[in-house]
Amino acid sequence: MDDRYGTDVLAAGWREKGRKTSKPVPAELDLVVEVAGDGYCGAITRVENGSVELEDWKGRTRVFPLGAGFLIDGEPVALVPRKAAPQGRRRTASGSFAVEDQRARVALPSRILVEGKHDAELVEKVWGADLRVEGVAVEFLQGIDLLHELLEEEPPSAKRRYGVLVDHLVPGSKESRIAEQIARGRHGAHVRIVGHPFVDVWQCVKPQAVGIARWPVVPRGTDWKTGICRGLGWPAETKEDLGLAWQRILSRVTTYRDLEPELLGRVEELIDFVTAP
Repeated sequence: MDDRYGTDVLAAGWREKGRKTSKPVPAELDLVVEVAGDGYCGAITRVENGSVELEDWKGRTRVFPLGAGFLIDGEPVALVPRKAAPQGRRRTASGSFAVEDQRARVALPSRILVEGKHDAELVEKVWGADLRVEGVAVEFLQGIDLLHELLEEEPPSAKRRYGVLVDHLVPGSKESRIAEQIARGRHGAHVRIVGHPFVDVWQCVKPQAVGIARWPVVPRGTDWKTGICRGLGWPAETKEDLGLAWQRILSRVTTYRDLEPELLGRVEELIDFVTAP
């Protein structure tokens, strides 16, 4: 007869018999897990110092220690650190091969001017490594309205070219009229003004990178950034709220693949323009 209790009362392991063990699972970014006994469910957004950060569908984040205590499809798992991938030739965020052990070059006279603080931060995050190797400085331009004044104070030349990135550069806009006027003027040969068609650089980040299906539609008469935050259920009462919203969006950009092609092509065009022999 089969004795399901066993015959040895002193045998080890009787407490664990029949209990489910936690399967070790690497803590990969975007992996969705549930916290056992808590009900909190979220995607992994960061793993560091023995902890894992989870973000739920409302954008709220919580931090938990790595290890057991999580569920995937109702099965217990233990989150463990990811194994480092074999190191091949490293690429930068822009997709180009990284130049190892090379110091940044002294800045060239030519430079890239970016309209908007958030735009400049995005360019730096994706193309910063490449630009430092080339010796190209990225400068914040308060607005394209001020470009005439800047060009008069520091005129461009064949050895000092300016590439300018502008928001919402579409036919018939104020920005396009200013760009056309400069192109026809005496500085036009040494200035390249390009832009993307989006209302704001936030939209240059693919919605999927932010974890949303699409960017909300903002009603006319509503400040665009404020409308986006409200549409996503994020705080939007102060400038600090909007700044935190942008940092949240920027943190999800890790590679050029997270950006829309309409921005990628324009930035690459400017880099080629200011670094041409």
